[in-house]
Amino acid sequence: MTFRSLLRRKEIGANSYLIEAGGSRIILDAGAHPREKGLESLPNFSSVPYDSVDAIIITHAHHDHIGSLPVLQRQQPKTPVFMTEATGELTAGMLHNSVNVMSSQRDELQIHEYPLFTHKEIDGIVSQWDYRDLRKPFILPGTNVECTFFDAGHIMGSVGVRLRHEGKTLFYSGDVNFESQTITKGADFPTEDIDVLIIETTRGDYQRPEDFTRRSEKERLGKAIRETFQANGAVLIPVFALGKSQEVLVMMHELVEMELIPPAPVVIGGLSTKVTVTYDQYAHKTRRNYEGFRILEDMRTLVAPRKRKKELTYNPQTIYALSSGMMSEGTTSNQFARQFLPNPRNTVAFVGYTDPLTPGYRVRNAKPGELVVLDPKLPAVEVNSRVESYDFSAHSTRESIVEYVKQVAPAKVLLVHGDPPAQTWFQQSLTRELPQSEIVTPEGGEQMALW
Repeated sequence: MTFRSLLRRKEIGANSYLIEAGGSRIILDAGAHPREKGLESLPNFSSVPYDSVDAIIITHAHHDHIGSLPVLQRQQPKTPVFMTEATGELTAGMLHNSVNVMSSQRDELQIHEYPLFTHKEIDGIVSQWDYRDLRKPFILPGTNVECTFFDAGHIMGSVGVRLRHEGKTLFYSGDVNFESQTITKGADFPTEDIDVLIIETTRGDYQRPEDFTRRSEKERLGKAIRETFQANGAVLIPVFALGKSQEVLVMMHELVEMELIPPAPVVIGGLSTKVTVTYDQYAHKTRRNYEGFRILEDMRTLVAPRKRKKELTYNPQTIYALSSGMMSEGTTSNQFARQFLPNPRNTVAFVGYTDPLTPGYRVRNAKPGELVVLDPKLPAVEVNSRVESYDFSAHSTRESIVEYVKQVAPAKVLLVHGDPPAQTWFQQSLTRELPQSEIVTPEGGEQMALW
């Protein structure tokens, strides 16, 4: 069995990996780079011959794992795509939204190859998607490779993937969280008989404080919301439409039930609403906390999204949970921040990862009164509002991943899905903790033998 990274460079980007086993080809994930545009956002699929792949496996529906799937399926037209049912439902919606975004950017940014795929094309490829349940092994068609999905605890439908071939076992984590979130329960991964482990390293350069507890972090957020409302301000929580929005919405419900914040309007956007509809459809069908809780029906303070093209209005003592989580240019959170940040009564609460090259990162690290560029086409904005950060990441801490790898003790560990400083920390830590294991950080395009 061999492994080849289809990424263009070593980083968190357009996740996609080629596994070859006994003449069979399997591709794990087909992402698009969130920062890059046009063809540069895609993995390097040119190194994979046309119509030569036996199976495509998708771990979850975030853009950096599915954003190039229609392009890959165009190049591999007969290949079945395996995922959980929840991931399939979410993937279709997220890809249709990508078409809308790319169509807008074609004219706005003069990216002539956009859109990279169409609504009609998405509707056509869905017939190749094959949904599989957790912990139920199956043979990938046309191969002698056995595949099994395990709950990854990242977002609804997310999985880690176990592949078995000729008595050897590979396990790919995808994006993983071993801790339970508000809705999503922690990962349920195997620990025995794994020869090669491909593991994500997203949080390798972040050390969580020793006294951290999720409850204390939630109480700290509640305190900030109360203080902001007492000052007659509002709270902006930049969130990803998929996963983080739903976790934050139920968290706001919890804070009200715990009487840590007063009942207050919670405003979300259109894409978040569409994703939440899918979450609610699976309220009884997926492994989760709050089983049966339907966000759109059971949250008394949730405000329906505004009508299309109607400007979002500011109101005090209101919570705005708006995408994107990194406040990327052109998104609702970025646009709303222009009127929100100059007001010292307001609070911006970051609850997840922000890439260093995004507007969200600049806001998160701005000093009071500092001018921040939210969009290079528009004037900078003065940051007078309170800015706070909270650790509600959907990715595992680096320490919990190291503990998992130690339990597995594989012969070889491949470190992926992390920027170079994060991968360096993992390589140093795992080399020290597991001297008998080979620890590898694959370069973009690099191919290696696994056994």
